[in-house]
Amino acid sequence: MASGREYFNRCGPKYLSNIDWNNAHHRKSVSASLVEGVYMLEEDRQARRGGSQRVAPPWWEFFNFKVVNALVDDNDKSIFGAIFEYKPSAYSYHRSMDRSPRYVIAFRGTLIKLESFARDLKLDIDIIRNGLHHTGRFRTAIKAVLDLVSVVGSSKVWLTGHSLGAAMAMLAGKNMAKRGNFLEAFLFNPPYVSPPIERIKNKKVRHGLRFAGTLIKAGIAFAAAASDNHNNSNGIQDSSFAAISGWIPCLFVNHLDPICSEYIGHFKHKKKLEDIGAGGLARLTSQHSLGNMAMSVVGIKGIDTSEPLHLLPSANLTVNLYPCQDMISAHELHQWWRPDLNLSCSVYKYK
Repeated sequence: MASGREYFNRCGPKYLSNIDWNNAHHRKSVSASLVEGVYMLEEDRQARRGGSQRVAPPWWEFFNFKVVNALVDDNDKSIFGAIFEYKPSAYSYHRSMDRSPRYVIAFRGTLIKLESFARDLKLDIDIIRNGLHHTGRFRTAIKAVLDLVSVVGSSKVWLTGHSLGAAMAMLAGKNMAKRGNFLEAFLFNPPYVSPPIERIKNKKVRHGLRFAGTLIKAGIAFAAAASDNHNNSNGIQDSSFAAISGWIPCLFVNHLDPICSEYIGHFKHKKKLEDIGAGGLARLTSQHSLGNMAMSVVGIKGIDTSEPLHLLPSANLTVNLYPCQDMISAHELHQWWRPDLNLSCSVYKYK
């Protein structure tokens, strides 16, 4: 049986013969396909270095996109992202074009290839340590985003990425939101650095663990504020969290993927607290990661405890409930351009 990537390379997303930019499935499929394009660009680069003449099928041209710039990691010279420009033909204009992007900045995830895997794995570890914002790859990414937005504005620039690339796009989006620029974002299987409680089948056990975690986080947060003589550091963090609340990225997670499934429980638990009148507790604890707080308390070095990347005040969450063979297929990118998915969609806004 052909893998998802092999099927994509052979058939592509050609069922989208006419893109309706008002259609959420079309926007999702195009975004996922452009991320796939970045994977293919890096694979082709490595193939050429090895003497192969392999050339990736230009799926972006099928969607009327062209690559205007490849983003290269200074460390291993791999292509980790690309800037795509949308160039529709003159006769293809219609009303849905109002929701189309002018540029899409796409980031790939970890690529299990000899030349890039070591660097990608180090960045995966940086995500766990909450240190992605200190890396050279992110500095290259955010510079590209800032430069492009400064020229064309934020309304026509999209961000998209898968796995490690979704973390990169999320971090760039949060940074831009703090500057008042809310970029449309499509984040596929973004990492959530936490034990995958959502994978526990017993609903009561899941709720119990999350509620216990909420109480622990609240206790640590209050204790930290007291030890700092009630300074305004928490107020600054709360202000920063509220400042990006108007940014509502589109998150695409699979309920069987332990890397990203905890987003489901995170937002559901937050809403449950709000529904029972504990909105203040939800706001306080949703800004903190229990893992980061615990590692800070025990003094583990190299852990940045400020504003964990995976915590978002708002999100448009799409969950894939389609059955998967295993956890690997639940994390793959190709699932998101399938036309026959069983999806559950919810919008969560910061209150």
